Amino acid sequence: MKYDIYKNARDASWKFLIKYGVSSFPVNLKPIVSEMGITVRKDIIGLLSENELGRVVNAQGDLHIILRDTTTQQKRYTIAHEIGHIVLGHTEISFNPYLDEYAAERFAIGILAPACVLWGLDIHSAEDIAKICNISLSSAKIRAERMAVLYKRNKFLTSPLERQVFEQFSDFIKKNRK
Repeated sequence: MKYDIYKNARDASWKFLIKYGVSSFPVNLKPIVSEMGITVRKDIIGLLSENELGRVVNAQGDLHIILRDTTTQQKRYTIAHEIGHIVLGHTEISFNPYLDEYAAERFAIGILAPACVLWGLDIHSAEDIAKICNISLSSAKIRAERMAVLYKRNKFLTSPLERQVFEQFSDFIKKNRK
């Protein structure tokens, strides 16, 4: 079941990158949230609980992502994570905290640091991932660990969606390959 959730979130991240024409790093989320009709706001009224970095709020049909004031990299990742909840259809009614958070995390890293593009760039280290993707080192370390597994398996570009994402980034890859 967890692998099905992983595949669904992974495929949703590829479809998202394709839909919004993302073709370079760092992924610019501002025009995407604007096109999606989402407003991003700082949590100035204490809406977030102590352990939350962000949350989606649906106020009479208007979507808002409420953020804790953190580093730029953490905000970017939190926005991507919250977009994941929206794209994946997570609602408070259907909310399964463990599985929905897992899926939103997978979606966020899938749009901010897609594995096929990192592979095309021949990037391996967390430091390089953090730098080129403009994500936190802690998120980049998690991605680097997964990339090590993927490099060993050498199973890149097996999905038509993944190949489409790779092609979309082809100019960027050519200009920035190590």
